[in-house]
Amino acid sequence: MKNQLKTAALLALLSGLLISISYWIIGGSTGVIVGIALAAITNLFSWYQSDKIALAAYGAQPISPQQAPGLYEMVERLCQKANLPMPRLYIVPTQSPNAFATGRDPEHAAVAVTEGILNLLPEDELEAVIAHELSHIANRDTLTQAVAATIAGAISFLAQLVSYSMWYTPYSRDERNAPNPLGVLLTVILAPIAATIIQLAISRTREFAADAGSAKLTGNPRALARALQRLEAAAQSIPLHANPAFEPLLITNPFSGQFLSNLFSSHPSTEARVEALLKLEQQLPIRQRA
Repeated sequence: MKNQLKTAALLALLSGLLISISYWIIGGSTGVIVGIALAAITNLFSWYQSDKIALAAYGAQPISPQQAPGLYEMVERLCQKANLPMPRLYIVPTQSPNAFATGRDPEHAAVAVTEGILNLLPEDELEAVIAHELSHIANRDTLTQAVAATIAGAISFLAQLVSYSMWYTPYSRDERNAPNPLGVLLTVILAPIAATIIQLAISRTREFAADAGSAKLTGNPRALARALQRLEAAAQSIPLHANPAFEPLLITNPFSGQFLSNLFSSHPSTEARVEALLKLEQQLPIRQRA
């Protein structure tokens, strides 16, 4: 519940930032209306197109039960336990081990795994990763993250548009409806940074919640802890080459060689996630511990 409230607050802050930017650069009630319209359009676009965009970004290919019977059986078993409809399954043709879920709700969800993760993880760890992705679906994190990414993208686009207009559009100091100079400056310089920070904070919050959901679903928090450690080590040697804008969807940061601070990271540190999972393990009845 705490994580859900935090996520809702961050999404509200992100939407508020978009509306404020429109107010600063356009001014008055017109700016507020434009901002609300932009927020509504970006949210609607995310609602219907987020899964298609994410799957296309990674070149994910649909697979049938005949092509991957073991994977289908595992996902079906976990879905029954979680009381979720069966998602569409996809394979990403890369040896970089990773996985992600996408879709606007559980009835329109998809789970994608890379060839690399299927080759790397033993069954119990792969099951824990799949349970993590199903927890994202159950919590509707897939839509939340898509909305956050789209709004952040709209803010960055708006800032870039304003930047171009500063060079090519002369502003008269005597015009009452001229854009607020301070607002323009803040939009161009600070707005994209603020939007990115908020988007990444949302992503980190949802990762902890999905880890806890996986532990509850499988009853084996240590399996996910081992999987996260294994995936982080593999990412250093086999990074995933894709658009970084979709990084928050993945179970781990796939880009090796990046030493970002917590503020600019899409995922909590593996150490923090493992520590949280081991704490959860201590709360399980002894007979359920791995």
